[in-house]
Amino acid sequence: MTDVALAMPLADEQRLVADAPRHGHRVLARCSGAEELVAKLPTAGAELVVVSASPQYLTARVVAACDSLGLRLLAVAGSSAERRFAASVGVVDAVDGPFAWAPAAPASAPPSAPTPTSTPTPTPALAAAPDDIDEDTHVRRPSLHHTPPSSRGSIIAIWGPDGAPGRTSIAIAMAAELAEAGAAVALADADTRAAAVAPALGLLDEAPGFAAACRLAGSGALDRAQFERIAQTHRAGRAEFQVLTGIGRASRWPELSAERVAGVLTAARDWVELTVVDVAPSFEHDEELMTDLNAPRRNAATIEVLRSAERVIAVGSADPVGLSRFLRAHAELAELVGPERITTVINKVRPGAIGLNPAAQLRQALARFGGIDDPVLVPWDLAAFDAALLSGRPLLEVAPRSAARAAVRELAAQLTPRTTSRPAPRILAFAR
Repeated sequence: MTDVALAMPLADEQRLVADAPRHGHRVLARCSGAEELVAKLPTAGAELVVVSASPQYLTARVVAACDSLGLRLLAVAGSSAERRFAASVGVVDAVDGPFAWAPAAPASAPPSAPTPTSTPTPTPALAAAPDDIDEDTHVRRPSLHHTPPSSRGSIIAIWGPDGAPGRTSIAIAMAAELAEAGAAVALADADTRAAAVAPALGLLDEAPGFAAACRLAGSGALDRAQFERIAQTHRAGRAEFQVLTGIGRASRWPELSAERVAGVLTAARDWVELTVVDVAPSFEHDEELMTDLNAPRRNAATIEVLRSAERVIAVGSADPVGLSRFLRAHAELAELVGPERITTVINKVRPGAIGLNPAAQLRQALARFGGIDDPVLVPWDLAAFDAALLSGRPLLEVAPRSAARAAVRELAAQLTPRTTSRPAPRILAFAR
């Protein structure tokens, strides 16, 4: 018989308590939250602690208490967000929910070969291989007390000059490709002039997530749990990414001060692996000529994101006007962040605006007038981008075989070589 302590939602707790005797377990402690669990563990006499992988029931103090008392800890995650939260507090191998007891082995049977459950479809905890089953508790044995990865997340800024070169479209497509490749990704809209991520994805933006994160960062209260509360989850093919929507009214730009934005970016590095940030085109310092030197700066959010980002994706439009604007602004951008951190993306590449062999002409012009080598050229696929905008879905879902999608996917693979991608059997299946 195994003595167990539980800290889970009421419905799960009642189900597990009712089923425990039939499977050879005894529940000694039932807790409504992490603090109550930490208080009861020293005297509860439990051997196994089963908790829900959410901030209410699982905290770093719970992990530390189990470590100090030598107790086994089993975290049950009902979503990818809960799995990431469990990893952040030191439990990197949470089991998938809903959790159910594995039946105890008969006395004559080897303990490593538990009897099958009576339900036709076993839960993830019961479907583990025999080597992963604890001999005493007959539940899946997690890797309990691993420390979180030491490496922090990275910031990728998506910038482009005035003239609608397609910053938001590229930002959404990039976030989706990075998530599809296996990274934990957040997409943040820090555009203080014309935020567009929310309407492009069909999300509600009455309570802008990025502005909320800035307020929390200003008060020192922004952590992983708050990120999960204010962010919206968006599906991207077989994966998902988190979205912090932008301000719906440009007049709210004072909420995105440089100090607050810096706090959000710092906290985001501990939240996800990659944060893709869509920013406004302007980053000039003319506002600092104002009499009141302590007044907020409208371009402060853009400047802070660009300076903090490990990689800046500079997006230009492949037409004479767009290319001229891009080359002038690119020189100023290189002075601000350094040319080594800039990756150039030329969007909407088409012969109608450039002439024959547009790719060669664009590379020649960028090298001659901007000193830019190896730009990423995104073909203009109006039908694919229109379908993505109409449906509120990323490009990889609505047009998986689009040449524009292929270019963005290659760029995502270059930026994150360790997460390069799952091969595309789904595309091949469509072809067949």
